[in-house]
Amino acid sequence: MSAVPTLDPPRLLADAVALARSAAIDEAGTEIRPDAAVESVGEHLESRLESDNTLTHFFEARYAGYRGWRWAVTLACAGTGEPVTVNEVVLLPGPDALVAPTWVPWQERVRPGDLGVGDLLPTAPDDDRLVPAYLASDDPAVEEVAVEVGLGRTRVLSRDGRLEAAQRWQDGPHGPAAPMAKAAPATCGTCAFFVPLAGSLRAGFGVCANEYSPADGKVVSVEFGCGAHSDVVVEGGSPVHVAALVYDDGVDLEPAGS
Repeated sequence: MSAVPTLDPPRLLADAVALARSAAIDEAGTEIRPDAAVESVGEHLESRLESDNTLTHFFEARYAGYRGWRWAVTLACAGTGEPVTVNEVVLLPGPDALVAPTWVPWQERVRPGDLGVGDLLPTAPDDDRLVPAYLASDDPAVEEVAVEVGLGRTRVLSRDGRLEAAQRWQDGPHGPAAPMAKAAPATCGTCAFFVPLAGSLRAGFGVCANEYSPADGKVVSVEFGCGAHSDVVVEGGSPVHVAALVYDDGVDLEPAGS
């Protein structure tokens, strides 16, 4: 009498496509209308051996809005001659699936300009840009304010905080690389409207105080510049008088009384 051939678990699991499809259809029936469950499970895409006794079958998911997603049905078999059972059925994104972007905490999503009226943006206790006011900040101007009786600040800018700000301003729209700065007749550092900042930032930055400048009220690099420089002159050496610059809308006006 010849022995009855047996199949090893991996082969049994690989051949159980019909069982896996049935399990996917049953699961789909709990997610959408039962009468549409069969149509929601598409063709068999691939199989992946998870271990010697478990294997996952993947089927195309035909859900509206779930392009590229797949039904994943994991089957298990305890050993040779044992029945194949369904371990898990889940809907997973495939390599080309449409998925939501990686979640980022709100405090990391905030960008300059996002803060509106009434919004609050707390700083983290371990913010590298700040240090407790009782520590030396290596900036005399900062330390002078930090220790004022009754007006002292609990935290002040750290060295890293100042360096980050300086780099941001230097690379920003009012830094030396800005198109306006490259076309300017002179730099802010030589302009009478330039108000230097205090402390260690004084050497590189200040605030523009010229109401006709596009940088009025903004922090500017000493290397920035614009056409409203205080020393701008016209041919003949006369200063430019802003009041004399008349806006021309292209409309011809008739003399009064004509």
